[in-house]
Amino acid sequence: MSFTPERADRYEPLDEETTQRWMRFGSSGTTTYPMLLGLIVEDIRRDYCRMRLPFRDELLQAAGFMHGGAFASLLDHVMVPAVGAILEPGTNYSTVDMHVQYIRGIVGGDKAQDAIAEGWITRRGRRTVFCEAEAYGATTGDLLAKSVLTYAISPPRT
Repeated sequence: MSFTPERADRYEPLDEETTQRWMRFGSSGTTTYPMLLGLIVEDIRRDYCRMRLPFRDELLQAAGFMHGGAFASLLDHVMVPAVGAILEPGTNYSTVDMHVQYIRGIVGGDKAQDAIAEGWITRRGRRTVFCEAEAYGATTGDLLAKSVLTYAISPPRT
């Protein structure tokens, strides 16, 4: 069994320019944290994103499991394109609350696998966006972690 996207078809496609811009998220320009993690956007739609965290030994903690911080980063970052894709350019937004439930780990060695997250918006307000995200094992399809997040939106700085 492998991960199969469950939610993507529920969300409207974005225009081609917006889609292409967000498909490059974390992979161009100045080296940023998403680039250091190696995050890859696999699908972006209105209020939805799917992202992959490729397995690397550097992401393991001392007991041989992928670090929980790597999962949390994936769950947080998958929301950035989902929240930002329809906002006016220059609009500021950031995570103000995040709760993560860790369910299962990824081990290193011959059982190592990538993690894939789906993130979606449950309610979008003018100043606050409520979100959920789930991470799965790319090979096993096992649920790894779940998150509930809140983003704050503020107008572009002038």
